[in-house]
Amino acid sequence: MVASADAEQISESAEGKSKLFDVIVVGAGAAGVGVGIALAHAGVGNFIIIERETVGASFSSWTEETRFITPSFPSNSIGMLDLNSIAVGVSPAYNMRVEHPTGREYAEHLKDLVDFFELRVEENSEVKQIVHEEGIFSVETEDWTISSKHIIWAAGEFLYPQLGGFAGSELCRHTASLANYADLEGDDFLIVGGYESGVDAAYHLAKRGKKVTIFDKEDPWGLDSSDPSTSLSTFTYERMRELSFEENVELFPEKPVVSLDLIADTYELKTEDGQLFKSKTQPLLASGFIGSHTLVSHFFEERDDGFPLLNEYDESTKVPGMYLCGPSVRHDNHDFCFIFKFRQRFAVVAQSIASSLDISTDEFVEAYRQWGMYLDDLSCCGQECVSC
Repeated sequence: MVASADAEQISESAEGKSKLFDVIVVGAGAAGVGVGIALAHAGVGNFIIIERETVGASFSSWTEETRFITPSFPSNSIGMLDLNSIAVGVSPAYNMRVEHPTGREYAEHLKDLVDFFELRVEENSEVKQIVHEEGIFSVETEDWTISSKHIIWAAGEFLYPQLGGFAGSELCRHTASLANYADLEGDDFLIVGGYESGVDAAYHLAKRGKKVTIFDKEDPWGLDSSDPSTSLSTFTYERMRELSFEENVELFPEKPVVSLDLIADTYELKTEDGQLFKSKTQPLLASGFIGSHTLVSHFFEERDDGFPLLNEYDESTKVPGMYLCGPSVRHDNHDFCFIFKFRQRFAVVAQSIASSLDISTDEFVEAYRQWGMYLDDLSCCGQECVSC
């Protein structure tokens, strides 16, 4: 069941043994709900998921037109799992009959999973502080405090837009702040950032006959890689070949933007090579997001690339009991930023915690391994690995 953040309800549980949970999961998005299901399958029952807004909130905030770039297809009995599934035997394609779901559709899917697996979720409960003393984590919100020996940080990254990067960037509007593209006024758009969100914005604007210019400091459109973590998806390349895109969108690769000014009623964008581009329409910033792991960085050592350093169980090497799930998980040169990647680590985390509670996990691990949901050997994964 999905429970609202009722301070009285929490305080009542605090009087009993349930105040000390075996696990507290922070975040009820794809990672939080997915690892919650894995915990339940592993036999861990005394856990709670805390969500600052509502289940799947980051997906609900997507623009109306934006869809998953990874296609969904029904799971089957031979262990082929829907790319957008977060649980063994579960298929968004089968449930929703949609190949590329919208954010709102996927958020509803997550809510259905919470109900079906009877996960305890406290919505509208923003974590204000996590204190670690003598092996116990205390998670504090405005109204109550609960404790556990294990924390799984699964707060994601898509609620924290990456701003800045050049002088005047605050004059832009980040694509994450848009409700839809249909309501945007103007006929000539400048977009800074050419990866998935930038191209998505350009595609929908171009379909409406708008002229679009995209700038990127690299060349995401021409990158030759099979890894969607670094290259555009085939879904995106396919849409870029549509006539409306080819006629209305101009791409400027390797064209870093250095400044943006608003002079009178005209936006003037300057690139590193001195070129000047003008538009009467507020430019869009498609610069990605800052991972929520930065909010708990003091619990982790840091890799050279700035991401948290994790042990083989996705646990902090600095503070035992603090785990990470979701798109910020990194191991060596392996990037787990998509659902079909980071879901393969849910069971690794769940097994680690269940084992610490003396719960047998042999059958659980075997079942998840058969479904391709237990990836513990990263030695097979090269730079061009498509399965992890």
